[in-house]
Amino acid sequence: MKYQKVQNFINGQFVPSSSSRTLDVISPVDGSLLSTVPLSSRNELDTAVSAAQKAFPGWSKTPIKERVQVFFRYKYLLEKNLKELSDLITEENGKIYSEAAAEVEKSIELTEFACALPQIVGGELLEVSKGIECRTEHVPLGVVASIVPFNFPSMVPNWTIPNAIALGNCMIIKPSEKVPLSMARIALLLKEAGLPDGVFNIVNGDVEIVEAICDHPAIDAVSFVGSTKVAKIVYQRAANNYKRCLALGGAKNHLLVLPDAQPDMTASNVVASMSGCAGQRCMAASAMLGVGNVDHIIEKICNEARKVVPGDNLGAVINKASKERIERYITEAEQQGAKVLVDGRNAKVAGKEDGTYVGSTVIDHVTPDMAIAKEEVFGPVICIIRTNTVDEALAIENANPYGNAAAVFTQNGRMAKYVIDKASAGMIGVNIGVPVPREPFSFGGWNDSKFGVGDITGKSSIEFWTQLKKSTVKWNAEAGINWMS
Repeated sequence: MKYQKVQNFINGQFVPSSSSRTLDVISPVDGSLLSTVPLSSRNELDTAVSAAQKAFPGWSKTPIKERVQVFFRYKYLLEKNLKELSDLITEENGKIYSEAAAEVEKSIELTEFACALPQIVGGELLEVSKGIECRTEHVPLGVVASIVPFNFPSMVPNWTIPNAIALGNCMIIKPSEKVPLSMARIALLLKEAGLPDGVFNIVNGDVEIVEAICDHPAIDAVSFVGSTKVAKIVYQRAANNYKRCLALGGAKNHLLVLPDAQPDMTASNVVASMSGCAGQRCMAASAMLGVGNVDHIIEKICNEARKVVPGDNLGAVINKASKERIERYITEAEQQGAKVLVDGRNAKVAGKEDGTYVGSTVIDHVTPDMAIAKEEVFGPVICIIRTNTVDEALAIENANPYGNAAAVFTQNGRMAKYVIDKASAGMIGVNIGVPVPREPFSFGGWNDSKFGVGDITGKSSIEFWTQLKKSTVKWNAEAGINWMS
């Protein structure tokens, strides 16, 4: 085992779990044992919440301009330790180094936004009637929780950590049991940056801790990122316990490719979108809607896909079960009449035979009723559905239950605007395969890709992590009678 056993991080210290239940942390790169992670009990969550409650009065009353100084230092530490953090992501998640480094760089950008919060969250003051002033201010909620997935061990936690804490809350985070190592390192960086003990806590675990977070009476808000199936459960359970909740689910992102699309740019963007991070991201393109004759573009897509080589510029999928599930989707589509143009099944990397790799895969002549066309594959696979018109393509896009992202590739501005207006998705790209908004713009989808109000990053996140206090004041006795008297 390369690393020590994973521990919980409570009140500024790593503490061993009292639970006898553990899981192995296996590297998807080569199948090696990295560590073991505890599946903590509800009592351990109670301890973490108590630490957060104790820290909250002091932290919430610290002026926001002082709170963000921690994140200025944290940003510097992310930059200083970028290689170490990137290597750790590669080990436990399977990403290639460049993708892992890009993830850390995005974490830096997210932290940079949090550092700017004092310039954004200023309240309003207005004399609303003679001698009467109204004022608003954003007030922290209390103890909040963040439940994060395996696919981005650094970036997704940093969707919530800097903003929620800089806004005055204290946090419990539950990492994915598949990738707990990055989170532990982040905890040390936050402590080194000067974050007071108890403000940030880690409780490792499985479904028991997720349920306990949703049920805990002292946790005021819950954010979740993961599959739609679990997002629905978390949202419903948290809401039933009168918590505010924002739960981001899965996706089935469609790329509409029109005949006038620039072939080289389109091909490189489609392949980068479907194969980046081994397709294990909610913004990955998994379905291409070819409108009319796009054979010349499909040929270039196949050529680009063949350049994506497992173990070289394509990372591993998270585990053996995921590899088997992805390959099963490909085989089933082939059996149903689809044509596999580029086949990534049975991929092996020399010297890493126990790694869990799926090669870049392109499947043509998929029909909308096939499972691969309807369900989230979460692998480096693009299925191509042929359509005759943009409206037909949009009907397929809008019939799917998800609404995370969509994109259109065309040189026609009018058609691009038409797709932007008609596509039922929260994030739209034009000639961009991964239309992720950059700060200060917020990240979040529609339909079955998001449950709750607001978005998880950017300016929209401020409303989720705070509550608005309104005060109405009269000091001038000579102001006379007014409608508020």
